[in-house]
Amino acid sequence: MDRALYVGMSGAMQTLLAQTANSNNLANASTTGFRAQLVDAQSVAVGGVGLPSRVNAQLLDQGWDASPGAVTQTGKDLDISLKDGDWLAVQASDGSEAYTRAGNLSVDAYGQLMTGSGQPVLGDNGPISVPPYSSIKIGADGTISIVPAGQSPNTVATVGRLRVVQAGPTQLGRGEDGLMRAVSGVSLDSASGETVVAGSLEGSNVDLATTMVTMIQLARQFDLQTKLMKTAEDNSSAASSLVRMS
Repeated sequence: MDRALYVGMSGAMQTLLAQTANSNNLANASTTGFRAQLVDAQSVAVGGVGLPSRVNAQLLDQGWDASPGAVTQTGKDLDISLKDGDWLAVQASDGSEAYTRAGNLSVDAYGQLMTGSGQPVLGDNGPISVPPYSSIKIGADGTISIVPAGQSPNTVATVGRLRVVQAGPTQLGRGEDGLMRAVSGVSLDSASGETVVAGSLEGSNVDLATTMVTMIQLARQFDLQTKLMKTAEDNSSAASSLVRMS
């Protein structure tokens, strides 16, 4: 009976982990530039003497969905979307370089260019600072130009250029803070040419309908696995009663 109990228990644990990943995708269905997490389960034999028939369910991280999200035109000067395969470099809370496709940028009270989640945006020479301005524009190559406050519209100054890199699904991994980072041993090349589309935002690539269906399927799967554990317990109790009677 312990074999069925073990199968049910290990399966239920991995189903809960899969539900956690699916719920995170669901929660970020409206997050700008979000990439859905992909997971999959497989059966793994348990090694060891006396355990040839034990099988464990193991959840595997399959990375993230690289398909693009829908792009919406906003007309805002500091909203940007990126070409497929390009990523905007930002400074994570630990000071390291990380990457995102969330292009809802803003300038804070200290003149620093920030993402909507509060990470400083990196340029060719580090975090980008923007002096007081009356208007601002981000070019297709990521160059940031302003008309300084108090100056005529013909007075244009360049304050920096967005650092944009090229990366594929196998070159980036998601951190606990939700930002992407280059996997160990990978060096990312800077993107060139027209990498930025100003006045637009890319949405999440989470398929809301599919994610909802998956949530229901996982809930039913967990229910079946807990019923299996209960059945194994009942059978074990019944077998013990028969032994005592004999």
